Amino acid sequence: MKKNIRKDIFTIIAVTVAAFLMALNTKTFVNTGGLYPGGMTGMSILIQRAVKQLAGIMLPFSIINITLNIIPVYIGFRFIGKKFTAFSCVMILLNSFFTDLIPNHIITQDVLLISIFGGMINGVAISLCLNRGATSGGTDFISIYLSEKSNMDTFNVILGFNAVILCVAGFMFGWDKALYSIIFQYASTTVLHMLYKKFQQSTLLIVTNKPKEIADAIYAVSQHGATILDGEGSYEHCERQIVYSVVSAAQTKKVIHAVKEADPKAFINEVKTQKLSGRFYLPKES
Repeated sequence: MKKNIRKDIFTIIAVTVAAFLMALNTKTFVNTGGLYPGGMTGMSILIQRAVKQLAGIMLPFSIINITLNIIPVYIGFRFIGKKFTAFSCVMILLNSFFTDLIPNHIITQDVLLISIFGGMINGVAISLCLNRGATSGGTDFISIYLSEKSNMDTFNVILGFNAVILCVAGFMFGWDKALYSIIFQYASTTVLHMLYKKFQQSTLLIVTNKPKEIADAIYAVSQHGATILDGEGSYEHCERQIVYSVVSAAQTKKVIHAVKEADPKAFINEVKTQKLSGRFYLPKES
């Protein structure tokens, strides 16, 4: 009980930091460069700027962002997890209000620097949420839902959705800002792809004389099984066993450490899994 409370407190702290970081990024890099982040944040900024240009009215970011997140939040509660969605709602609300409260501030007017470093900061903020069991909302809910349902990496799906935002932004406000926004979003998604690895997999090929011990160690750490194959060393022509297993990329270091403890002499080859078909265990969000 105390452990869960402590975990929840750390999650709230992480979500608060991520919300402030994302809002600060919006009011410094994003607004200065006239860029469009991905997801509902980018959609909210696009609507805000479009309404201002067409009607001369500056709508609060919070109202737009919260409204756009209603359906994704429903998807989160219905299909992903109630606690996960509750923490995500905290992130959405805090980010929305921080964005309205923090004043605009110019750090640099070099749009290329803004695109790169702004995108990196955005990716760090989103990763901070996801690694603590929350999300920044919007397309993250949809992305996680698709990942859990189809067990696929949604990296390209996110880029595709964001491309629609950029096309509209380019048509209305100029293609130079839209093109720089591609750099921003690519930097953001790349950082996210590096820091958040739950829906990525690694294939482990382990040559050993202790296949059962290693298979048990893999299961104890990751709850994933393994296949044991017979092999023969080409140099000494000695019989060897090969343990084949696919684990979550986020668990790879722990799994390899457990394998080395089970057999310090094991030969381990780690390969990034490009595509996976079939049953693969993923713990559900609470």
